Amino acid sequence: MPPADIGSRATVPALLQRAAREFGDDLYLVTPTDRLSHTEADRRSALAARWLLRHGAGKGTRVGLFFTSDTEWAVWWLAASRVGAVVVPLSTLYAPAEIAKVLRLADVAVLVAPVRVLTIDVAERFEAALPGLADQRAGDLCLPAAPYLRRIVLTGDSDRSWATVWNAASDAVAPAGLLAAVEDEVTPADLAIMVHTSGSTADPKGVLHTHGTLTRQTSTWPAAIRSLTGVQGVPRILCAMPFFWIGGVLATTGALHEPVTVLVLPRLDAGAALDLIERERGNGVVGWPAFTQRLREHPSFAGRDLAAAPMLRDGPLDLAMNGVPDGYPVHRSMTETAGGFAFTDTAIVDGEGRPVPDGDVGELLIRGTGTMAGYNKRERSEVFDQDGWYHTGDRVYRRPGDPRLFYVGRTSDLIKSSGANVSPLEVESAIEESGEVAQCAVIGTDHPARGEEVCAVIVPAVPEIDVDALAADTRRRLSAYKVPTRWVVTSSERIPTLPSGKLDRRRLRALVTDGTLK
Repeated sequence: MPPADIGSRATVPALLQRAAREFGDDLYLVTPTDRLSHTEADRRSALAARWLLRHGAGKGTRVGLFFTSDTEWAVWWLAASRVGAVVVPLSTLYAPAEIAKVLRLADVAVLVAPVRVLTIDVAERFEAALPGLADQRAGDLCLPAAPYLRRIVLTGDSDRSWATVWNAASDAVAPAGLLAAVEDEVTPADLAIMVHTSGSTADPKGVLHTHGTLTRQTSTWPAAIRSLTGVQGVPRILCAMPFFWIGGVLATTGALHEPVTVLVLPRLDAGAALDLIERERGNGVVGWPAFTQRLREHPSFAGRDLAAAPMLRDGPLDLAMNGVPDGYPVHRSMTETAGGFAFTDTAIVDGEGRPVPDGDVGELLIRGTGTMAGYNKRERSEVFDQDGWYHTGDRVYRRPGDPRLFYVGRTSDLIKSSGANVSPLEVESAIEESGEVAQCAVIGTDHPARGEEVCAVIVPAVPEIDVDALAADTRRRLSAYKVPTRWVVTSSERIPTLPSGKLDRRRLRALVTDGTLK
């Protein structure tokens, strides 16, 4: 359902109310141990929202969530959204120092977490992150390391003096009528979420989205899932992207627009993922190619009943490569656009800021209602140019008559070899066409004469691979200057990824340069 059907109520609480009313007992989220319908999501999040209201949270309150990807994350995300709070998902991969940094940068006032996250004792992790926490009293925290933090809520029993223990008893929650009144005051213009970018930069940037942007930009997700899976009914899709980053937010919000069942794991494990897909008759996976490769390499993969997920067995490793004409992937979601481009103005410009014709590569600029409100603690002039455009740094192009954006790469990823720019994605696509390569990552490495040389790191799909024959085959597909002059054969587990699952090109280059991979 397009957000226009919500009218002026383009908000997360309005989206949830409609989903509960119209989809009811349809499954919303399924984990290995829990199942959450739209009705249950509404009921459970209402109780948590009333508890938040009773304990002082409201419009604009920064509420941090330290949960793995599961139904509990969704319940507390919906609860905080219903009271108008700004949700700040924290990565459960964070080290203590990173937790402290994000709590401070995001001005988190209320932090909600379970007592354990996988193998992590959450109380111990928080005490390591926040010096002096062990001596604090519940509900009245005073910590210079996180100066706005007043309350840490644990959803299970705890003997820590600083912990406020979640209690759903009737005298601990605000009246239902108050929640209804509060939800009526949540508007599309209100800030809804702050998603911190992942990557290798020193400080993560807090991307701010309003309710209007979040609900609009996720509205096309169900149609995209149906297109990828070929399912016309209710698709069941494994989300292999954490809920605390934009890919997971896109799934959890998108599945409120139309019936889509999101399968999710607290930890990305290939065997557990295949178990869940097989058990629930899942129709496919949305995630980064590295995880799909892990699924296909799992010893049990060949014997699995994956009849409901033909794309997982026979489709491209990267779903963004499905149906592309030139070997470049369709542009994936961006944190700065809440996962889509449907309500975003776009422009493709050259180095002088002039629009380029269809077919030419340029930098992608975005603005409009589908673009982020800005970066946390950054002035607008630091983020957008004088005409309101955000300069993404992504190099893309369009084909005549095709609305899709095709992604060539980041400006920083381009390889400069003998004065010519080489796109790693183009070379990777050409190499993977051979059929003998399961996975390929292309980087630039230092070269005394060329400046950089094109290096291909490959995972073979066959027991023995002839690199000379592969190079010759690649030479038939690409201009000579794009063909790798250096080849590294390795296994998939040795190709580094960022915590998000994306390829870590910087670290891969370092591993090749220092001889770890050779």
